[in-house]
Amino acid sequence: MATRKSKRSGGNHAAVRRSAGPLVRLQLRHLAHARSGDKGDTANVGLIALEPEYYPLLVKEVTRQRVARHFRGMVKSVDRFELPNLNALNFLLHGALDGGGTISLKTDAQGKVYSTALLRMEIPVPAPLARRLGQAR
Repeated sequence: MATRKSKRSGGNHAAVRRSAGPLVRLQLRHLAHARSGDKGDTANVGLIALEPEYYPLLVKEVTRQRVARHFRGMVKSVDRFELPNLNALNFLLHGALDGGGTISLKTDAQGKVYSTALLRMEIPVPAPLARRLGQAR
């Protein structure tokens, strides 16, 4: 499977270029679904675009820095990987599980709620897209 660790946050797709007009904030749950799990002390969160046209917007807006800020105080660091063949991003949330499933005293020692928490993150999206999704404010 082709993956690439990403330091950039751009994409060159029509869905991203349409963002020149007004923007509104929208939760990721309207654009993607997510899955999460654990490997030791690291939570692994996959963010998959609901439609291929949303992927460039996710690449542009769901940056490593934004995810780290979203989980501030809960994780030590974040890595991001792009999976363009799956229209998905994968995030490793290091230090998220207080040592890992077998030794952690956290309620969610396997990191299952991190996917839901990520879907609550808001990103700027073009107003016409938000209206089309029935989410314009």
